[in-house]
Amino acid sequence: MNRKELIDALATKTGSSKADADRNIAALIDIVTATLKKGDNVALVGFGTFEVRKRAARNGRNPSTGAAIKIKASKQPAFKAGATLKAAVNGAKK
Repeated sequence: MNRKELIDALATKTGSSKADADRNIAALIDIVTATLKKGDNVALVGFGTFEVRKRAARNGRNPSTGAAIKIKASKQPAFKAGATLKAAVNGAKK
């Protein structure tokens, strides 16, 4: 499902216009992004948690030349599915 399909599904499910659904999705993305940027988590009980994971600096290799390179430490956004979502995807009821 892409963004347009998500907007259509949200508009249909809530009985709102596609423009309202688009604004709601954009607002949700902005809020999650801003929260993660601050280093906080977004926990939606039953659905999952958006979080920032820290990756340590490490040594790597350039795949084309084989030369050793240093990879800087970084922060990666991550999503951890909740128990209810996992159960729904696996066909079980929770």
